[in-house]
Amino acid sequence: MRRIIGVNTWVWASPLTDENLPELAAKAAGLGFGAIELPVEQPGDWAPEPAAEVLARHGLAPIVVGAMGAGRNLLAAPGSEIVATQNYLVHCLGVAERLGAQVVAGPFTSATGRAWRMDAAERRERIEELRRNLAPVVRQAEARGIRLAVEPLNRYETSLVNTVEQALDALGPLLGPGLGLALDSYHLNIEERSIGDAIRAAGEHLAHVQVCGNDRGPVGDDHLDWPDFLDALDDAGYAGPLGLESFTGENATIAVAASVWRPLAASQDELAARSIRYLQALQDERAGA
Repeated sequence: MRRIIGVNTWVWASPLTDENLPELAAKAAGLGFGAIELPVEQPGDWAPEPAAEVLARHGLAPIVVGAMGAGRNLLAAPGSEIVATQNYLVHCLGVAERLGAQVVAGPFTSATGRAWRMDAAERRERIEELRRNLAPVVRQAEARGIRLAVEPLNRYETSLVNTVEQALDALGPLLGPGLGLALDSYHLNIEERSIGDAIRAAGEHLAHVQVCGNDRGPVGDDHLDWPDFLDALDDAGYAGPLGLESFTGENATIAVAASVWRPLAASQDELAARSIRYLQALQDERAGA
């Protein structure tokens, strides 16, 4: 199965704004990407209607990505913080609707980097809390024809949902047209004993896929078994895009959040170019097999 290859604007810049989007979209299209992930770090950073026009000019399909920064929590937080987070996610849904995007993806549980020890009783309590607080957002997503995609993160970035198995358990009653999973090769490489088996377990609930090298560098320059990765996506029935997600260390906020302490390629353009070349060649090879 041949999939569209997309790229997150975080590869080059943070935050995304009305000012830098035209240049980034032109760069993405020039490198051959067919989709673009647009992060909503703060409501108002960029406007959906002008963004839609920019993407249409370059033939880029839109994907909206949320950012769970400090104070964005759907569990173990004051009620006002939970309501603000719900409102933020509803805002992201509105952006996606106005943009024509079908997916809003991100680690929509608690602030990235927030982790603590939980016994079995507390874990179950927090999962129930997550379900209660996520449910109204999922209903809105379904009503708008958009799928919220919750991303499991590695153990250093969250202590609640690290694996596909945990995600299916935690989100099970809510999974459906309004809610699925977003899987990222970086986190899968850390947490899953078998990346292929984890992808296959996600199955019909797989709503979005992000890729990068195991070190957040270029796809294909790393130790991941990418042919098996694509085989697993085929088996899961996933026909959506592959979104390249990496980060620049030049932005203080994003570098700290993603622990980017060194260059991951000769340049960010090179990181993107090497990744799409590899993925296109691999898909060509598979199509001709």
